[in-house]
Parts: sequence; C-alpha cells; structure tokens
Amino acid sequence: MPEYPRPLIERTKWANLNGLWEYTIVPKGNVEPASFQGQILVPFAIESSLSGVQKEVGDQNELWYKREFTVPANWKGQNIVLNFGAVDWKADVFVNDVFIGSHVGGFTPFSFDITSYLGNKSKHKLVVRVWDPTDKGYQPRGKQVNNPEGIWYTPVTGIWQTVWLEPVAANHVTAIKAIPNIDNGTLAVTVTTAQNKCSDIVEVKVLDKGKVVATAKGIQGKELRLAVNNPTLWDTENPYLYDMTVSVSSNGKVIDEVKSYTAFRKISTQRDANGIVRMQLNNKNVFHFGPLDQGWWPDGLYTAPTDEALVYDIIKTKEWGYNMIRKHVKVEPARWYTHCDRLGILVWQDMPNGDGGGNHWDWPVYNGGTDVKRSAESIANYYQEWQEIMDLCISNPSVVVWVPFNEAWGQFDTEIVADWTKKYDPSRLVNPASGGNHRRCGDILDLHHYPGPKMFLYDAERVTVLGEYGGIGLAMENHLWQPDRNWGYVQYKNAAEVTAEYVKFAKELKDLVKKGFSGAVYTQTTDVEGEVNGLMTYDRKKLKINEEEVRKINQEVIRELND
Repeated sequence: MPEYPRPLIERTKWANLNGLWEYTIVPKGNVEPASFQGQILVPFAIESSLSGVQKEVGDQNELWYKREFTVPANWKGQNIVLNFGAVDWKADVFVNDVFIGSHVGGFTPFSFDITSYLGNKSKHKLVVRVWDPTDKGYQPRGKQVNNPEGIWYTPVTGIWQTVWLEPVAANHVTAIKAIPNIDNGTLAVTVTTAQNKCSDIVEVKVLDKGKVVATAKGIQGKELRLAVNNPTLWDTENPYLYDMTVSVSSNGKVIDEVKSYTAFRKISTQRDANGIVRMQLNNKNVFHFGPLDQGWWPDGLYTAPTDEALVYDIIKTKEWGYNMIRKHVKVEPARWYTHCDRLGILVWQDMPNGDGGGNHWDWPVYNGGTDVKRSAESIANYYQEWQEIMDLCISNPSVVVWVPFNEAWGQFDTEIVADWTKKYDPSRLVNPASGGNHRRCGDILDLHHYPGPKMFLYDAERVTVLGEYGGIGLAMENHLWQPDRNWGYVQYKNAAEVTAEYVKFAKELKDLVKKGFSGAVYTQTTDVEGEVNGLMTYDRKKLKINEEEVRKINQEVIRELND
C-alpha cells in the first residue's frame, strides 16, 4: 500500500510504516510480552492470509504489535504525527515504552503527535496493543462473527489500514469540512487545526485547472464561505472536481499547507408531477440504482490487496451501468471514497451494526418491531463511532445518503438517531433503517424483499426505495471460499440463467419505478465467503453475468424515472 492514504488532507512529506511488524497473541490483561511469536504483514488483519499469520484472536486475548522506526533527518525541527487508517477495535499505542493514548472504533482514522516521546534517539520503538471482542461485545462490527456461516463472516482484528508518519508544524490542519451550495454557488469550508490559536490564520483556496477561483481567510473552527461563479457541477456522468489548498499561517508565514479537493453537487428530495417524493441530484430527479457492496476480499478480508483492487469493484460497477453503491455495514479506507468521487458514483454509507442481531425484528409492520435497549455505554460508543464515520466522509461528494441501521440489527432509538444524523449533516439524506423496524422519520422508507422486487409499503411523505433485493446465487467451481456450504437466496447453474433471472427482476423493478420506487439495491457486487450471490466471484476472476445485457437493462431502469 504505497499510496498516500488520505487524499482529502494530503501532505508531500510522509513515511509509510506498512510492512513486516512483530506480533504476538497473549491472554487479555498482561503487560507487554518479553518475546513475540513471529512477523505479520501490516496492514492486513491477523485472520487474513495476506497477513502471513491467519490466526484468530478472540475476546479473551490481546494482539500485540511491535516495530522500530526512524525519523528522516530532514524532518528535524518539526513535530512528528503518527497516523493510523483503522484498527479494529480498541487500540492502545506505546512509543519508546511510553503509553501515549488509545482509540476505540474499528473503522476510522486516528492520530497522535509523538514528538515529545522521541528524544534524541535515532531508532524508536512502536508498540500497539489491540483488543477486539467481535460479536461478544456491543461495538459496531458489521458481518464479523466468531463462528462464520451463511451471511456472517470471519473476524477482523487489529491494524487493517495504512500506518504512517508525517512531519508537521505544532499547529497544523487536522480536519477539513467542505459543504457546497449549488443554488447560490458557495462553498462552506471549516478547517480544524491542532491548536486553537486565534493568532494563526487559516486560508482556503479553490482552484479550477490550476487557476485560483475563490479564496477565504479566517481562524480554525469557523465556517468560511467561498463563492465560485457558475461552478461546474459534479454528477455521475461528469464527476468534476475542484482542487483546493488549505494553509495555516503564523505571523504572516505559512507553517502548514495541505492539498485537498472539493465539488459542487446537491442531494435533495422533491415531489414529481405525480406527487411521488423523488431523490434529486443537482435539482434533477435521479433514480439511485446500484449493488450492495460489502468490500470483503478472500486474501485480505477487510483490506483490498492493492489500490488497483480497491478501485476495481467501483470500475466494474460503473461498467455494469449502475450509478450508485450501497456500502454495506462496512467503512472503507479514505482512498475508496476518493475513487468514487473521481469516477462519479453515488454512495449510500451504512453504519456497521453491533450490539445484537435481528432478534428484535418485527418485519414488515410499519410502526412495529421493538428497538433494542442498549446500555448507556453502548449508546455513547455508537454515537462516537457514527460521528467519526460521518466526519471521514463528510467532504466526499460521492457520499449522498447516511444509513444509521440495517434490518433492525442493533436498532435503537430510531427517531432520535435519525434526527441526530440529519442535524449533524443536513446536506445529505438520511435512510434511518434499511429494511429495519420502520419509523416515520428521516428522508427515506427502505424495503427489503428477496428474491424479486416488491413494493409492499409506500410512504407518500418520504422517498420510497428497495434497499435490497436479488441475491441470485451461482456457485462456480474453483472460485469458492468453501466447497460445500454455499448459500444464496436462489441458486442457478450457469451465467445465462443468472443473467435471465437478473433481467427478469430488473424489468419488474422498472415497472415499480413509476409506481413509487426512487432507488434500488441489488444483492450483491461479489460473492463473500459462503455467500455465492455476487455478480462476480469472491476472487474477482469470473463474472456470473452477461455484462452487456445487465448494463442495458440497468440503464433502462435508471432512465425510467425521467422517460
């Protein structure tokens, strides 16, 4: 993973710490072991084959990592920040035998300024201790379980995204929030820095093909408003991005500067001529149609083997004629969202589920079903992790819908969570519970129906979508996770049969567009472990469909809304 991992806040100087680290697994609650068991390839989870280990850890043990690192000589005089893309789930970090901090949350980045702990040494010791209870805890975990089968998959423990160092000024950019308003041609940008120093000035520049078209100055944490005359809008056919630079100045001297980018686009809802509430992109009706994308890999589990692999699934999704991806109960590395921004595909972002499964599901009663009663600790953790996930994606133009719950898996306080999500980011739509316990809140009513599409509920006040359907299964020999226990909602024998059934379902969906559906999600992009209902195999080597036929019917479904 040699690519810079954070395209929305990019620095030129950095050092990648991926590679071989030492690891050991010991019972929970012990001090750092005197010896380690072997080597692990970071950033691949220890359960994955690419890690070189392929061991399970469990809730009674902790996973320890250790490595040495050096700081380049030309970084002298600058602060050194240690960055983690993601560690699942609780990470404690030690530098030169000093415990410097912790992070809880398996899907989001975190950083530490480690300058004070480096001293005059030439080599430095880095140790990370990880605990992950998987399905024995309340934390968001997505599809991970200790005993995988059917739709539930292998645990992912430890470091699973890039770890890197970078030199910065003491006061440097830590976050950029950029929200466009296409109706008046403005961009609201809030820059957060490491120190709240009112004497330091933040400057934002928006560039179009290298030419500065808007600038604004202010202090950290305050919303800056920039105007761009007649901006080129971002959409799925023309994903137009503006470059952006953000700098921090102290006493008139620039002490930190990062590269970023932004786009002008709007996601909203509006009634059509028939009174049906539709989703709009840039004030035009757009039918959202895409696959359920779980982002799992047979060799890397949560982690794609390369950046080329990471972008491959998005490219195939576009080639199949879709305009959207539902990122299902998983969060991707920042680079994945940038690939979506650049390629032009809409993203529905799920919150990974936790704290119980579907045992409180009373489906499809509209206001039925009992929300889970979570502990105060579990609720606090949910909001912390959900906010960090939203912060990760809040400046990505491709992300247009937030999905706090899926199918009543850990669903709690639905109206409160939907309202909090909308208030935290009013610029996007909120799909409160995809196929879950339905409540009259948020912007979207989301139905799940397998295998074929069906509209069994309709909401005249909100957008109505088919959040999951399909699941056409085909087990392809020599491309299976396991030879015998393979699962799909319906099973077929060859690609011709799968394609015929897919087209049949798509035609049924097309008929339901005029009747009220404004979006749909087909299950799914790839096979995942024992699930064989992907459009391609888990190893991405075989397609299960006729691409041209699928592309043709998918485009017909999308156009049906405006034909």
